[in-house]
Amino acid sequence: MEAVVDDIPVRDFSLRLVEALIFARADPLSTRAIAEVLGAQGGIPHDTADRDAYVAATLATLGAHYAGRGVELVEVAGGWQFRTAPDLAPRLTRVMPRPRRLARSTMETLAIIAYHQPCTRAEIEDIRGVSLSQQVLDTLLEAELIMPLGRKEVPGRPILWGTSNGFLRHFGLKDLGDLPRREELLVDVPDAAPEPPEGPRAAEGRDDAPDEVPDAPGA
Repeated sequence: MEAVVDDIPVRDFSLRLVEALIFARADPLSTRAIAEVLGAQGGIPHDTADRDAYVAATLATLGAHYAGRGVELVEVAGGWQFRTAPDLAPRLTRVMPRPRRLARSTMETLAIIAYHQPCTRAEIEDIRGVSLSQQVLDTLLEAELIMPLGRKEVPGRPILWGTSNGFLRHFGLKDLGDLPRREELLVDVPDAAPEPPEGPRAAEGRDDAPDEVPDAPGA
């Protein structure tokens, strides 16, 4: 059987192969990776004039097939992934474990990094007006929401922080161009476990001295 999208006939085998490929991956799969597998496994007809168009048509057909169902095919973090339909997600909170919720101070730091990246610890403190505890940075690193992007070429060479692909996955964004307003990132974020008290920024809280760059979390 074949489906036709934009005058491009898409083979049933191609749809099944892409469906299985995306389903088997926990992380979003890029269009390029999908195209490589389709090409290697005979999922693209030999007489196809535009291979990229065929891959796009395959993804569009698969997305239409899942539209309105319990799971949807979505483009997120530079790739494709099956996700629970937005209208059903709230109904699963009683049977599925809730993801870890971050404290408001941690989310405020994350929002600053997202909208001002790349930025240093001192710059984050300048924007928030309070010193930044190491626990907040550690929490964001452990959650794979931020990553070091190198060092700023100023005295002390402080670390430059930015968001990771995990950040895009967590908020369901295709790329940073889809960022919502900063206020929307902070909606309904209750204070979770207590964090070290934050006060007026102290001089020793600056990034003037060099420190070790932690290993970046897996993308």
